[in-house]
Amino acid sequence: MRTICFYFQVHQPYRLKPYRFFDIGEDHYYWDDFSNRTIIRKVAQKCYLPMNALLLELIQKYQGAFKVTFSMSGTFLDQLEAYAPDVLESFQRLVATGHVELLNETYGHALASLKSKEEFTDMVQKHQEKISRLFNGYQPKVFRNTELIYSDQIGEMVADMGYEAILTEGAKHILGWKSPNYVYNNANNPKLKVLLKNFRLSDDIAFRFSNRTWADYPLTTDKFVNWINAIPKEEQVLNLFMDYETFGEHQWAETGIFEFMRALPDAVFKHSDFGFSTPTEIINQVPGIGKIFVPTPISWADEERDLTAWLGNDLQDEAFDRLYELENQVKKIDDPEIQRDWKYLQTSDHFYYMCTKFFSDGSVHEYFSPYDTPYDAFINYMNVLSDFVLRVKAKLKEAEKV
Repeated sequence: MRTICFYFQVHQPYRLKPYRFFDIGEDHYYWDDFSNRTIIRKVAQKCYLPMNALLLELIQKYQGAFKVTFSMSGTFLDQLEAYAPDVLESFQRLVATGHVELLNETYGHALASLKSKEEFTDMVQKHQEKISRLFNGYQPKVFRNTELIYSDQIGEMVADMGYEAILTEGAKHILGWKSPNYVYNNANNPKLKVLLKNFRLSDDIAFRFSNRTWADYPLTTDKFVNWINAIPKEEQVLNLFMDYETFGEHQWAETGIFEFMRALPDAVFKHSDFGFSTPTEIINQVPGIGKIFVPTPISWADEERDLTAWLGNDLQDEAFDRLYELENQVKKIDDPEIQRDWKYLQTSDHFYYMCTKFFSDGSVHEYFSPYDTPYDAFINYMNVLSDFVLRVKAKLKEAEKV
């Protein structure tokens, strides 16, 4: 039987409060608690709570034949503990069914894999500890890097940490004529399996579902099942990867997105030869067909599927480089607030807000950004980082005196 892997990224950043130049050295708390609390409660009501209830209903209805997979960032889990314990409990109920897989990632939803193996490994370990504590000792076997960022080298680091598989984008410029609907192997360490997102069918749900100008609008379960039935029989795996906020937040309830998901498993079971599996089940049942070569990093963002959503312009590169110049100093400091801020300042969203792209990708960046312009995002971040530098230096001086 061929199989569908539904994977959802669940992430919320800790947003920075407006931080002026004159606050540097005076105000050492950077986070917009009101905004963070308000946003996570809003998304909880629109997405997390109703969608978790729907998934639990489907898992129970189909007695585990319907399965899904999540990766939840550490910043998201921290906010659930602080502002939305009811949402955390609903995720715990899902995982307790035994038909939901959790993936590991970087605690701070960070870009550390591009800069520091040591920091990357540390972030992954902290996330593992968080998952284990909140989900009854759960130990993920599969990895999902921030924004599906992947390269041969990153995959090798992930394999060295003991993970059996990694998820990434089925980018056209990497695949060429190949299909994303197979299991591949990492080029540097073939023991690591690589699962690739089918971006066309994923994005039909995540981005095009409510687009009335789309030639295939409206998307029905019958139409979607016809498309998956058209996949060649030898292609065994259909990976549908998307933001969890697709359901109810990006695609509002009024679009019919919840009804679509409620009806989809039944349509798949009755009218196709597909079932549903988690990544671990797939890699245990489906052999890899060969190596996938990804010499330079890819991601699931924007048309280019590269790193330019977060890095590449002068603003982003300056902020990124100044941040990681502090790594060795921060590691010497035993202070929970310094360590917390260090993790949260690495979150990829801060660099995403600095993106200066135009056209369709630019409009997506504007939609997610709390700032009026990328330059405002850069100035606010650098003001915060300047104060953080002062705190790090002061802590190191204190340590020298002891």
